[in-house]
Amino acid sequence: MAGCASMSEKDCLTANWQDQGYRDGRDGLPLSRIEDHREACGKVGIVPDARQYQTGRAIGIREYCTPDRALEEGRQGRPYRNACPANLERQFLQFHQAGKRIYDAEQYVDSLNSQSRQLQQQLDKEKSTSKRKQLRNELRDLDRRLQRARDDVARQASSVPTPAR
Repeated sequence: MAGCASMSEKDCLTANWQDQGYRDGRDGLPLSRIEDHREACGKVGIVPDARQYQTGRAIGIREYCTPDRALEEGRQGRPYRNACPANLERQFLQFHQAGKRIYDAEQYVDSLNSQSRQLQQQLDKEKSTSKRKQLRNELRDLDRRLQRARDDVARQASSVPTPAR
């Protein structure tokens, strides 16, 4: 079996399709994931039980499509894969987007920190007085940008909506 197959030959032969659907739903995989399983398992003559798969996935997707999970997925920078049913999607997207804004703000802080380290290394090696002065000015400017970026992370984190229960 290819390394990119959704299931191994052994998994196909021993599959509990309701459990597989549950795991895929819990992991936020779209319903179309069953087609990947159908292709992988078709190579060994196994056809997924679509009804069992969908029953399990319906349970798993409700565990995935929660505000807490959406926020976590967004904060990890993971994309939304259009997996949630319509009645859960709006709130999921709201929290996913809030998490993604935090992720983006944190990535910007990391980028500025990296730039700051590079400038500091240049400053440490530089012999020219005028160049050292220029580098110190750049570092001061970067420190101000870094403080604003850290404030933005805190602002993004404090603006996460409260889940509707």
